[in-house]
Amino acid sequence: MAVNARAVVAGVKHAARLMVPRCSGSILVTASAAGVVGSEVPHAYSVSKAAALGMVRSAAGELARHGVRVNAISPHGIPTPLAMRGFSAVYPWATDEEVKRIIEKDMNELEGTMLEAEDIARAAVYLASDEAKYVTGHNLVVDGGFTVGRRFNVDRRVEFDRKAGSTLE
Repeated sequence: MAVNARAVVAGVKHAARLMVPRCSGSILVTASAAGVVGSEVPHAYSVSKAAALGMVRSAAGELARHGVRVNAISPHGIPTPLAMRGFSAVYPWATDEEVKRIIEKDMNELEGTMLEAEDIARAAVYLASDEAKYVTGHNLVVDGGFTVGRRFNVDRRVEFDRKAGSTLE
């Protein structure tokens, strides 16, 4: 909670102090698809990301009258080192390769592509740009449809079969 919720509050507060006198600015908060829907990640993570989204909505309402926009980006899983550690705790039976497959393929809803860090960067560029000049209080969910379909495609038999000594693709 200290990082995902309190740091967002502090970041928005200090950015707003600089932007309000200029009557201009764009504050971006990184949230998560886990903050939009409950998921298999630890509850503290989901709750802290939901709190970040609440802060975005609250601050956007207050700062809009000062010309400052506040938005969030909620990505789905990307196999960064941080995500790999987190998902390894959720799936302690899985090898690093299996965790990477779970993040890139099994959790993926949008066929034919997978989420990459560059996709999140493009979303940030859009929200920070003049192209989004009238967008505030928005949560841009970059999840390939996960939050609308919401299913982990992880085959629960993998753990059983792994313990039994078989290997599954």
